[in-house]
Formats: sequence, C-alpha cells, structure tokens
Amino acid sequence: MQNLPVLIVEDDPNLLEALCATLKLKGYTHFAAKSGQEALDVLRHHPIGLVISDVQMHPVDGYALLRQVRQQYPWIPVVLMTAYGEVDKAVAAMRSGACDYLLKPFEPRSLLTHVERYLLTISDDDGLAIVAQDPRTLTLLSMAKKVAVTDATVMLMGESGSGKEVLAQFIHHHSSRVSQPFVAINCAAIPESLLEATLFGYEKGAFTGALQRQAGKFEQANGGTLLLDEISEMPLELQAKLLRVLQEREVERVGGSKPVSLDIRLIATSNRDMQVHVQAGQFREDLFYRLNVFPLEIPPLRERPQDIVPLAQSILDKSTQPGCTLTKSSIRCLEQHTWPGNVRELQNVIQRAMILAGGAIEPAHLNLPELPESQTSLADEQMIDWETEEPLLCDMKTLERNHILRTLAAVNGSRKLAVQKLGISERTLRYKLRQYQHAEC
Repeated sequence: MQNLPVLIVEDDPNLLEALCATLKLKGYTHFAAKSGQEALDVLRHHPIGLVISDVQMHPVDGYALLRQVRQQYPWIPVVLMTAYGEVDKAVAAMRSGACDYLLKPFEPRSLLTHVERYLLTISDDDGLAIVAQDPRTLTLLSMAKKVAVTDATVMLMGESGSGKEVLAQFIHHHSSRVSQPFVAINCAAIPESLLEATLFGYEKGAFTGALQRQAGKFEQANGGTLLLDEISEMPLELQAKLLRVLQEREVERVGGSKPVSLDIRLIATSNRDMQVHVQAGQFREDLFYRLNVFPLEIPPLRERPQDIVPLAQSILDKSTQPGCTLTKSSIRCLEQHTWPGNVRELQNVIQRAMILAGGAIEPAHLNLPELPESQTSLADEQMIDWETEEPLLCDMKTLERNHILRTLAAVNGSRKLAVQKLGISERTLRYKLRQYQHAEC
C-alpha cells in the first residue's frame, strides 16, 4: 500500500510547521503551502492524495481553493480546518464537495485520524504489484482509481510494453466488479478467421470443427471486466459487429439465434495514434468514440525516469535468484538508457543480467548500448546515423530508431533475435521498420 503525499495549506507559519512535523513523525510525505495560490501551484506539478486547508486565507481562501480542486482535481479529497464560529460554513462546504472538517484547535491525533481515513493510496495487494515513483505515474494511477469505481468504458493508449494490461487489471481490481472475472483477449494475436468466434462464441456445428457449444470472451467476462487488447488491429468488418454488441449490450454466438444479455465493464488498449488510425479509414469513427469515453495515456518509460530504478529493483526482489544487487554504475546505465521496449525491455535486461552476474550487477551484465562519456543529458546527446555516418541531434524517436537498427545489425538482421534483445513483439518491430521505410521514401 503506497500513500500519495498530503498537501497542507495554512497561512500561519507556526501552525503550518507544527502540522508538517506531525505528518513527518508518522512517516507521511507532504507538501506545504502558505496560500491558496501556492497550493494550486503544487497541485499542478505534483500528485497529491489529500488536501488539508485552512479556511481563512487571502486572497484565495479555503472555500475558493475547494472549488478549484473540485473543478480541476475532482478525485482528490479535501479536509477544511476552521474555527468553531465557522462550522455552518464548513458544513455547507461539505455539501460542495469537502469530505470533512477539523475544528481548531485540534490535537495531532485528530489530524492523523483524518489523514488515515481520507488519504488516497495506491494499492498493490492481492498480488497486483504497481511500482510507481514518478509523478506522472502517480497521477495516472490516481485517475485510474477514480474511473475504476464507475462503469465507464476506458481507452488505454501507450507504446508496446508500457504496462497497459497491468493498468487494466489495476482498474478492475479497484472496481465493484473485483470479485467477478477479468478476461483479456489480444486482438492482434488471434487470426482474423478465428477472432469473431473467440469473441462472441459459437454453437455446435456452426462451422467445421465446432463440435460443441463454446461461450465467447464476452460471455466469459459477464459480470466482470473484458479487456480488448490492441483493439486497433481488429478487422473493419468485425468492428461493425463489435459496435452492435456495445450498443445492444447483448451478444449472439456464431451460428446461434438467441442473444445473450451482457453486463460487463469494457477496457480497450492500443499502441497506435487512434485519431490518425481513424482518419486513415482503418478504424471506425463511431466505434472509436464509443470506446474513448475515458481515455488514459500511459507515458513511455523514458518519460517517467523516476520509475526506472524502482521497477528494476522490484524485478530483483521478486526473483527466485537471491543476492543480485545493482551497483551505482549499473544504476546510471539504467537511468541513461532510452528504453524503446519500455517495461518489457527492462524486465528482459534485468533477468538476463541476473543470469550473467549471479551477484552484483555491473554495466557489462546489462548489455546496453554505451553512451558517450561527455553526455550530460539525453536532450543534447549526439549520435551517428548508421547509414549516412552523419552526426545528428537526437530526439527520442531518433534514439529509438538508432537503437532498433543497431540491434538488428548486431544480430545480422535476424528479427527473431532482435525482438528478444529489444523486448518488443515481432509485430511491433515490423511496424517500426515500415515507418522507417516510409520516412525514407
């Protein structure tokens, strides 16, 4: 169970210091703000799990701050601190969205009781491990937890290997359907001829080989959550049938005539830019808008650098091979790598390094591309285009391209070996190579 930080807003510096000291003694991370405006600045730049604010402040008082938080960050709980004579206003504020209030003066125990009751946490119980240290990831999980308690359809977008299915499981885990099935199907991994029968099920004799009735993924997920992974790879003809299922909330098995009613939560994922995919005529616009009710974009690992080392350490901790540790130099290598294969690539790198090292993991065990000694940041790194041998200023896409092409060259063009080293699927590699070919035309 991981707590998000508490934001304390108080214009009395002595009281602010005392409140922060109380939280610190109990191990809570926190931010301090001396005004409503400072509090809004903190909220813009950091994930927050609870706001505790004084009411009497200028120019932005606690009530105005409450309205701003409710409007911009509706998932964050707010507790107001108020004097006895302001109780009526505090009660009115609760009707406007405050979850509780503290009457001044109050004991430290009262403060801690409210923190324990209302502070947002990121849960990893029941085997669902979510490693999140980077502010972008913490904010994403807060949003996911907020939508989880509804039945809204969620669209998860992110690069291959960034953790879309893990986030889908997180949403199911925090929903009212947690005791019901979580069923996932990868639309890109099943042949087009079998996908319809796999999704919708079939009756005995519906086609050659259909020896008995089979429930599809929709029926298997009834009452729970259905994950349509890589929905962008679904054929257009099947997209029309899926749209009808979502509209009618019932499914008809292949070869059947009796519809089956559905009560499911739907989550879809894609590693493509869906707007571009729709404009290209490769995905139905009406289906996209039905799926895109609550979109969540998962940042690639290179854009959440504070997660890299904690993720690596988590992989080590779960390993059945004890005694493996990361040295300082190997940590620097992990932090400087661009991770085109995202978390999946990181998992492969660490697992391979554990086998090679057997103990302390050094940079050589990671087998990552070496970086120039003079490099101080990825933003100003210069690399070589391996075809033209011309230096160029690399953005992240260029770094990814160079890494993929260099890996292919190192394995003499073997795509099978390349995807193993890169930690991506062969389909993703084919897609990337087609992109590079089109860019050169």
